Amino acid sequence: MAEQNTKPVALQAVKGMNDILPPESARWEWFETKVRALMARYGYANVRTPIVEATALFVRGLGEVTDIVEKEMYSFEDSMNGDRLTLRPEATAGIVRAMVEHNALYNGPMRVWSNVALFRHERPQKGRYRQFHQIDVEALGYSGPDVDAEQILMCRALLRDLGLDDGDVRLELNSLGQPAERLAHRAALIAHFEAHADLLDEEARRRLHSNPLRILDTKNPRMQAVVEAAPQLIEFLGEASLAHLNAVRAALDAVGQAYRINPRLVRGMDYYNLTVFEWITDKLGSQGTVCGGGRYDGLFEQLGGKRTPAVGWGMGIERMLLLLDAVGVQPPAVAPDVYAIVPAAQALGVAVATCEVLRAAGVSVLMHAASGEGWGSMKSQFKRADASGARHALIFGADELERGEVALKALRDASAPQRCLPLAQAGAWAAELRNA
Repeated sequence: MAEQNTKPVALQAVKGMNDILPPESARWEWFETKVRALMARYGYANVRTPIVEATALFVRGLGEVTDIVEKEMYSFEDSMNGDRLTLRPEATAGIVRAMVEHNALYNGPMRVWSNVALFRHERPQKGRYRQFHQIDVEALGYSGPDVDAEQILMCRALLRDLGLDDGDVRLELNSLGQPAERLAHRAALIAHFEAHADLLDEEARRRLHSNPLRILDTKNPRMQAVVEAAPQLIEFLGEASLAHLNAVRAALDAVGQAYRINPRLVRGMDYYNLTVFEWITDKLGSQGTVCGGGRYDGLFEQLGGKRTPAVGWGMGIERMLLLLDAVGVQPPAVAPDVYAIVPAAQALGVAVATCEVLRAAGVSVLMHAASGEGWGSMKSQFKRADASGARHALIFGADELERGEVALKALRDASAPQRCLPLAQAGAWAAELRNA
């Protein structure tokens, strides 16, 4: 009888859902540190919501005829109770649901932010994945154009903190007005596209009467002429909507922020009104939008709460890191302060105790670890110490330990002499290793 191959099949990550391993993960940590610092400067508090929400939340919040709801959501039935659930495809609806459910704005408006994993079932490509990560920022309960401008300038501040300049990204701005103005524009759009129905593709014909605004977002080159000729929403804006847009513009002008009014900018969700904006780059091909958002004053009411003004934006982390690569921005290398060299097992106890004292004092220490073949030669340990990027090596040699000392060697300054330090006073000389 032939022997069966019982070796298990190697498991792989789901297509479009990526592992993030060292050293790449260090770039993510650097990015996230920049974000946390920015949020603290602007007074935004962190909020965290579940990855899984009721499917109805996104149908009601995003709109039934958006690409996300129609094509891209990971939805399933809960085997325990039959509930329809969805892996969140965007962050805003879940945050608004949480605010309504917990009456979180009872004591007044809130500024919040979140770092979230999102899921969309679409064709994976560079900068667009099925699991992706986003920084989400929301100002809840604020109606004035000053907060719209604040959020746009927050984006600018973060982009600059990351090392980007005005040549790397540009700002586009538009207003979607209010529901009555959009209804009038909608009727004009339908009439325009009906008059040119022979130029529309199948997708545009399907959306003609359900959501004609989405037709303006088409990427079909054969439809660009008819889209360019379509009525513009800005022509239908009333006095209040125009005043709101002009106030945002005035705030941006006051700080010298350049922008372009793009009358075709509509964003991908149905909940937006008034201000919408995108930060765009030409350095990533078709994946040009690196940050976008706008005002959504009707979403709280749509989701069962009281009408509450709000504005927010989202920034894709994967796409931002791609842009930083494209322009040559690299975060500083992460390396320990000290690499601990342990020549033999007899030194292990003292080495562990000393390293713990140093770590407690804020020194980052990478201690050499034994393999199945022992501790390895001093030469091999020094090679590992050098490769680690550490500034110093602590050598727990037998002669030094007998004297109650440890040897300190500078790894980045060949002219610095090797010297010995008293083990009993490790806490006292820790600051030297941390700050050198």
